[in-house]
Amino acid sequence: MAPLDPPAAKKLTKKDFTSDQEVRWCPGCGDYAILAAIQRTLPELGVSREKSLFISGIGCSSRFPYYMDTYGFHTIHGRAPSFATGVKLVNPELDVWLITGDGDGLSIGGNHLLHVLRRNVNIQVMMFNNRIYGLTKGQYSPTSLVGLKSPSSPMGSIDAPVNPMAFALGANARFVSRGIDTMIKPLSALFKEAHAHKGASFIEILQNCPVFNDGTWTHVTARDVSSDMQLWVEHGKPLLFGKDKKKGLIISGADAKVVTVGEDGFTEDDITVHDETSLGLAFTLAHLLPPVFPMVFGVVYRNPAPAYDEAVAAQVDLAVEQQGEGDIDALLRSGHTWTVE
Repeated sequence: MAPLDPPAAKKLTKKDFTSDQEVRWCPGCGDYAILAAIQRTLPELGVSREKSLFISGIGCSSRFPYYMDTYGFHTIHGRAPSFATGVKLVNPELDVWLITGDGDGLSIGGNHLLHVLRRNVNIQVMMFNNRIYGLTKGQYSPTSLVGLKSPSSPMGSIDAPVNPMAFALGANARFVSRGIDTMIKPLSALFKEAHAHKGASFIEILQNCPVFNDGTWTHVTARDVSSDMQLWVEHGKPLLFGKDKKKGLIISGADAKVVTVGEDGFTEDDITVHDETSLGLAFTLAHLLPPVFPMVFGVVYRNPAPAYDEAVAAQVDLAVEQQGEGDIDALLRSGHTWTVE
């Protein structure tokens, strides 16, 4: 009798990744859209709930693990990257997503975020950037604009804001991208690209806080300006934008200028072609800001390198091969001191 075929694996849906917890963000919060995007994307990636882990710090964004029907870890302020690194090192088979906000990730957690990116730990980092501290009721954050009036800066913030993408590039991140909360399809595509990348993937997500910083991205996302203020890049394609894709960027070193194809003798051949492996180009694109330039979205930089967790595992295997399995119990009971050679 021929052996029976193994039962077909159940095809998961968005519902399978949705927990039974009441989602408790403010009405209109951009986090709802991001949550929906990831819940719709995971089934398309073919991942399992048992191998998926969402780790967060503190903040509105960090409630995320409660709403995912996967494993989750709600940690402490700014330290999610450290937890994620430890988890990935001892459980390399897990698919780790790190959820953070501009306050959690770039203020108290700036040092920790820097190291998880430079080490190139094989995780996906999603940074929700609403340019405000929402959970603690509206203090200015590291990305808040100069002049922003808040409970902690009634006369207006005088802090120069951090540029998250430039920060990630400066930390030597090997995958740097940007999306928008309510643009579900492009955001889902970014999640897929980030997940496929070996090493640390950084995704900045522009997110609106309707209570404490409403409209902070309207100058980029509003329908009447979006085509002129958003440039979605694609590797090997010219940097074109605008309603009819007639506007383009010409970039030389750190200098950029906007031109119109068909005017002043400019043709599409003059427009700079996006090269996602060029760190110099990525730095220039990351610093482009409205109203002079469009804001850049999509995968701005992708240049894979060996992942930290894989290198650590290989080093451990080599040590075991050369010296044999260790015995931590015997070591701890061997005396008050020991020598490391």
